[in-house]
Amino acid sequence: MKKNISVIINLLIINITLFSCYNKSSSKEKTNNTIQYQQDNVESVLNFNLVSESDLLDLGISSDLVNKILANQPFLNFSKLILLLDSHNKEELFKKVFLPLNLNTANESDFQMIPGVGKKIAHEFIEYRPYSSIEEFKREIGKYVDDSEVVRYLNYVFVPIELNTSKESDIKILPGIGDKIAHEFIEYRPYKNIKQFRRELSKYVDKKELKRLERFIYLK
Repeated sequence: MKKNISVIINLLIINITLFSCYNKSSSKEKTNNTIQYQQDNVESVLNFNLVSESDLLDLGISSDLVNKILANQPFLNFSKLILLLDSHNKEELFKKVFLPLNLNTANESDFQMIPGVGKKIAHEFIEYRPYSSIEEFKREIGKYVDDSEVVRYLNYVFVPIELNTSKESDIKILPGIGDKIAHEFIEYRPYKNIKQFRRELSKYVDKKELKRLERFIYLK
């Protein structure tokens, strides 16, 4: 009888453990699916370095300013863009088009230019530097805002990648970099210096695009 009771207790423990593991797995999967759904459905923000003439005109920007923006692409720093926009209503404009900021180097005041980001959140952006990946940023800032807001921030920021060690998945999520270019980043490893990167990638992109890509990389 005691033996039977012991067997029953062990079976109950096993079932409870399995049920607990299932619930944790199910909850994690549900969270991941929710974040993915939000990423798929968040309103996208155009990129000042990739935007076309027609896109800018559709935003109500004057043809004179549109020509200046196109002539200055790619913008390698945020301050140059701000000077160019001058008195334009940047608060409304930045809801629709922006120049993604480097999470590890941008000024706190620049982060405050992101729509909906005030002093407190801009400070938190700085607080957790240096970021090794965008996933780290999502995890840390997710302590202060909900998932949908974190996903919205991804339109406005990026984490630079180390050329020789970063995962292909981290390269692919950089602004305006697709599967092909991400593959080429990896194809020519190891890189000894930035000159080598320029030489190899210039086989696939023009000089302007090469300058834009250099915003996203570094070498240890």
